[in-house]
Amino acid sequence: MAEEHDHHGSSRHMSASQKELGDEDARVVRVGDAERTNEQLEFAGNAVRTAKYSPLTFLPRNLFEQFHRLAYVYFLVIAVLNQLPQLAVFGRGASVMPLAFVLTVTAVKDAYEDWRRHRSDRAENGRLAAVLLSPGAGTHFAPTKWKHVRVGDVVRVYSDESLPADMVLLATSDPTGVAYVQTLNLDGESNLKTRYAKQETLTTPPEQLTGAVIRCERPNRNIYGFQANLELEEESRRIPLGPSNIVLRGCELKNTTWAIGVVVYAGRETKAMLNNAGAPTKRSRLETQMNRETLFLSAILVVLCSLVAALSGVWLRTHKADLELAQFFHKKNYVSDDKNANYNYYGIAAQIVFVFLMAVIVFQIMIPISLYISMELVRLGQAYFMIRDTTLYDASSNSRFQCRALNINEDLGQVKCVFSDKTGTLTQNKMEFRCASVGGVDYSDIARQQPVEGDRIWVPKIPVNVDGEIVELLRNGGETGQGRYAREFFLALATCNTIVPLILDGPDPKKKIVDYQGESPDEQALVSAAAAYGFVLVERTSGHIVIDVLGEKQRFDVLGLHEFDSDRKRMSVIIGCPDKTVKLFVKGADNSMFGVIDKTMNPDVVRATEKHLHAYSSLGLRTLVIGVRELSQEEFQEWQMAYEKASTALLGRGGLLRGVAANIEQNLCLLGASGIEDKLQDGVPEAIEKLREAGIKVWVLTGDKQETAISIGFSCKLLTREMTQIVINSNSRESCRKSLDDAISMVNKLRSLSTDSQARVPLALIIDGNSLVYIFDTEREEKLFEVAIACDVVLCCRVAPLQKAGIVDLIKKRTSDMTLAIGDGTFPGANDVSMIQMADVGIGISGQEGRQAVMASDFAMGQFRFLVDLLLVHGHWNYQRMGYMILYNFYRNATFVFVLFWYVLHTGFTLTTAITEWSSVLYSVIYTAVPTIVVAILDKDLSRRTLLKYPQLYGAGQREESYNLRLFIFVMLDSIWQSLAVFFIPYLAYRKSTIDGASLGDLWTLAVVILVNIHLAMDVIRWNWITHAAIWGSIVATLICVMVIDSIPILPGFWAIYKVMGTGLFWALLLAVIVVGMIPHFVAKAIREHFLPNDIQIAREMEKSQDSHDVTHPEIQMSTVARA
Repeated sequence: MAEEHDHHGSSRHMSASQKELGDEDARVVRVGDAERTNEQLEFAGNAVRTAKYSPLTFLPRNLFEQFHRLAYVYFLVIAVLNQLPQLAVFGRGASVMPLAFVLTVTAVKDAYEDWRRHRSDRAENGRLAAVLLSPGAGTHFAPTKWKHVRVGDVVRVYSDESLPADMVLLATSDPTGVAYVQTLNLDGESNLKTRYAKQETLTTPPEQLTGAVIRCERPNRNIYGFQANLELEEESRRIPLGPSNIVLRGCELKNTTWAIGVVVYAGRETKAMLNNAGAPTKRSRLETQMNRETLFLSAILVVLCSLVAALSGVWLRTHKADLELAQFFHKKNYVSDDKNANYNYYGIAAQIVFVFLMAVIVFQIMIPISLYISMELVRLGQAYFMIRDTTLYDASSNSRFQCRALNINEDLGQVKCVFSDKTGTLTQNKMEFRCASVGGVDYSDIARQQPVEGDRIWVPKIPVNVDGEIVELLRNGGETGQGRYAREFFLALATCNTIVPLILDGPDPKKKIVDYQGESPDEQALVSAAAAYGFVLVERTSGHIVIDVLGEKQRFDVLGLHEFDSDRKRMSVIIGCPDKTVKLFVKGADNSMFGVIDKTMNPDVVRATEKHLHAYSSLGLRTLVIGVRELSQEEFQEWQMAYEKASTALLGRGGLLRGVAANIEQNLCLLGASGIEDKLQDGVPEAIEKLREAGIKVWVLTGDKQETAISIGFSCKLLTREMTQIVINSNSRESCRKSLDDAISMVNKLRSLSTDSQARVPLALIIDGNSLVYIFDTEREEKLFEVAIACDVVLCCRVAPLQKAGIVDLIKKRTSDMTLAIGDGTFPGANDVSMIQMADVGIGISGQEGRQAVMASDFAMGQFRFLVDLLLVHGHWNYQRMGYMILYNFYRNATFVFVLFWYVLHTGFTLTTAITEWSSVLYSVIYTAVPTIVVAILDKDLSRRTLLKYPQLYGAGQREESYNLRLFIFVMLDSIWQSLAVFFIPYLAYRKSTIDGASLGDLWTLAVVILVNIHLAMDVIRWNWITHAAIWGSIVATLICVMVIDSIPILPGFWAIYKVMGTGLFWALLLAVIVVGMIPHFVAKAIREHFLPNDIQIAREMEKSQDSHDVTHPEIQMSTVARA
């Protein structure tokens, strides 16, 4: 009743708004008259622009976008402060260089990417289309650049050409008005789609349609929907236009010589451009956690600066009387004529503030500016190796791994919960007709099934085994009741669909191969099955279909079609048969169909069919129920009037059409049911087992019925016989509440019984969409969460697309678990998109069918089984390396800052530095940047073989073992110790000497660079020539830079390095610094690895022993692996 009320409400709304629909709620397009179409409202031109910048806007806009990073703003403020005379610590050029370098590198990268987009835009906008000119002077199509095409223009497109804009078809080369288009560039589907020109415009020359007006909905992103109507000049009635009458920009015309259409949406308003949102932007959890440590570093920076400023104030007050004669801080300006004038002195309070700000400038690299660009480069390198990984390449679809979101690579190493679709994700989405229940009789005996025999003119491209008993029944059943059931059943399969038959020549000239093209693999399987049994669909036009019925061609008029939608869960077609009868054929899901079947007509057939459906579902087959009703002339005319009224509406058309369909789809006679097998993809059971061993919970969210989902669950090892199943399958709010309470009681009871985690009984929650509706409506999500989180496996059946997203959100909101959603976005409705966008990590399967999920995803791949390598191998590597790199950057910069800090404490807190300003600036950008990037891209703590053999190792990322607050504190303590070693060993050695500050500064520079690189080298697991070149080359490059800087006469410290390098003490001190500085790190590493090893370190030792064993006993390598 609620549904009926909604439809009536829509009707009232529709009738109230119909009058003012023309100008306010619709776009008015005058066919062939672009001038009048655009005179009142200038619609978007057809030029497209995917580039972000122009030469004028590049600099300001790019800088604006880059300064969204607060760290960049911080360094900009510091560079500005250094320009003030009172605060100038470094040279003005040197202070700007780090920020300028990072900004320049990023800007060059962005400029190159945008140049490529500009080049692509120019090529796209410069393509030619044939546009109708001067309609009054006859038919003349002139080549026109795409960017000059406008709304209202009539365009002719030829076979294999791309469509320049979204156009309503007016005519095609086919006399029936059919045109075939391929939407590969739009949604990734390779099957041909049929689009139709209306019969009213088909026979009219395009130049005579000038007075026609199209009223259509405003531009939107729905590529599967379109609502409009057409008014011809001399007719008052409105001709309805729908999705089957529009062809979209980016599609290609196929198997059709030419097609003519009128542009209704152009340029940025086309559906393709509105859907071109680009790669999604998400932020990795590691980067979010990094902000916490950045705040700690900021606090340390403030403490250091405050300490220096306070001590400076104390020093100034203590030496107040000496300031006039202080060599580097003379208070009086003796150059000035005014003997009482002060020289850059504003009082102690002002000096404290100045010293604080100067300290911020000197210690600025405590916040590592190079870390951000290093992270980008590392992610780029990691993405390269993921894309090039041959184990992630799918040969069947010729698709490589795609990395669409570069900034969450490391999140792949922390996933705790995987949400997966079933159809097309766990399964191949290649349907095979297996069995049927016809008229209450089960035809599922595999022993009777065999290939089609005999000489057949029409051969379906997809081979189907046929049941000999049905074949005999169709041939010789005659007018028996069961024979009539069988004929009607297969006639329904052949007619109730949107499949397009393509007739191809085969190797045998006497036989024709029929290739069925369609958006649904289920329909392809059903139509192929009907053809195998002798009901061959051989032709489809906008108004009729031709079926070869057991060797005799018959024409059936398609009087009406209600397409499948997720609300009704069924589709229907009204067919005018050769015997002048009008029949309604309906197919759909069992829970939808049994509500509209007349169960009093054949109760035995209904009961038997229900029993067969249960049996088919238990085998994991997808089931559909088929029904028919013969319509009287009155019923048909009543439906036709309602349908025409609904289909010409612009507002609420979908609801009105659903209402019309619901009214006619009643009192059906049950013909039978079909069972279709959707085979599992290769390696799915093993993949799910590996993921569960890795501590990852797997949830399967599917639209299939419960029995089918459970059967697939067992076959893919999601469910096991040892599991206790908790089933929530309710038809009312009260029963749902009771089921949920019972489930909680069971969970608590089992928890109390099994205190030992090893002996715990595994639990599986199985819940259906209806129950989820009641749970979400009554706000009992908390109880559902309580049950779900206690279960090892969750299987959701009969769920709608938005429910999938709701379930992901349920876990995201209530836990800190990293979530991953994987789906293929199969038509209709791209039902996995919302789930993929909701999860922390979204993965699209780029398989056989629709790729809406790929367009919305962060990563894309060809097979579900690739998830194991992606998470357990690349995810682990990415997380471990990125976590180490961030901590290493913090440690590396803190060590340098603390060296500067100890020096300030020994120089009267004046913020002078022995280390040259250029070395301070180049330290994190040049001296030490390359090794950490190389190691973060190439190093591997464990081999692929070990990670796959022991999935439990993935838990290191889930437990955040590579990056946490404890490790951060440890590296900070390490950096303090190493800075003490770097500063005080040379300081104490040269304390009584006459060495100048610049020479000592050069020693400190080299010491700290060598020390942090040795520290990195000690942590490298797998060496290669690139790593060697980066680490040792970095030390050599630093020495060269220091020598070059000291060779420039105008810079302070001229020739200093050459003087000090010639002494043996210099090299002895470098060695002493390295040894003393590395002692704590070495000792801690030895204790941790030998006395407190974690899983990773144990596995690494196993690898070492395995490698040595393989070298000495190569002949028993495999058996050794098996025992390990």
